Amino acid sequence: MASLGAWIKAARPRTLPLAVTCVLIGASIARFGEPELTPLDTRFYIVLGLSLLTVIYLQVLANFANDYGDYKKGTDGPERSDRAMASGDISEHEMKRALIATSVKAFIVGCITLGFAFDFIFSMIYGVLILGSLGVLSILAALRYTIGRNAYGYKGLGDAYVMLFFGYIGVLGVAYLLSHSFQLSWLMPATFSGFMAAAVLNLNNLRDHENDALSGKNTLVVRLGFKQAKRYHVCVIISGWVLLLIFLFGTGELTEWRGGIWYVLIAFIHLKHIVFVMQNKDPKLLDPELKKISLTSFVVALFMILSVTV
Repeated sequence: MASLGAWIKAARPRTLPLAVTCVLIGASIARFGEPELTPLDTRFYIVLGLSLLTVIYLQVLANFANDYGDYKKGTDGPERSDRAMASGDISEHEMKRALIATSVKAFIVGCITLGFAFDFIFSMIYGVLILGSLGVLSILAALRYTIGRNAYGYKGLGDAYVMLFFGYIGVLGVAYLLSHSFQLSWLMPATFSGFMAAAVLNLNNLRDHENDALSGKNTLVVRLGFKQAKRYHVCVIISGWVLLLIFLFGTGELTEWRGGIWYVLIAFIHLKHIVFVMQNKDPKLLDPELKKISLTSFVVALFMILSVTV
């Protein structure tokens, strides 16, 4: 029987702050765009909390699926001590059960979230149907990243899916749950969230590109090549920040969002990161950079949610 430590390793806790980022940004823009959503609104916090739990379940599901899929395809071998199945810490049978259980939990919590978001009346039938369908698609996307013959992570489509689910679906979906509305300007912070998630995935693929190429995992980095993928990385991060800063400084007073200087400082941290990535020649040295981008993106989202709730 697998130990608790093995399951924690398979869940990859360091990926969770980035997953939470899209929920916090979605809640922030909903509150900022709809002044009638007072910080003391109980529904706001209930839906926010349930959305966070749903996204965490989905991220853990994706991590379990990635561990399982890469092991089954031979991408991860015994040398990958950081992988639960490849290292022998979790059996195939145990992981299959965990995949089913986590999918069910994500689905149930997602349904409860919809219930609270629409006061269990479901008068906005189209919104419920759309968000419910997106929830099911999110579960399927988490499972199909590396599992199956047509796993999209092996076809260089991982970045597109990450941008979609951690950006537009995650941010705009949560914003709609809380405000029952949509504003075109929300596409800017949603794009930032998606691009930061894509940057973290790209760093992961830059680090592993040699082994991925040998095992037939044709990530975007393998398709583009190491040098071109680094240029793509620069474009993703800079584009994300340009859009976010336009949104923060252009859609309201700086004092309303608060902490404007800190956003700029974090942007400079990312610029320093870009310089390091472009000068780097050893893929293994990129591993600490994943945590840096993930945590700083989370801090941005944390500043945004505190601006509208405190």
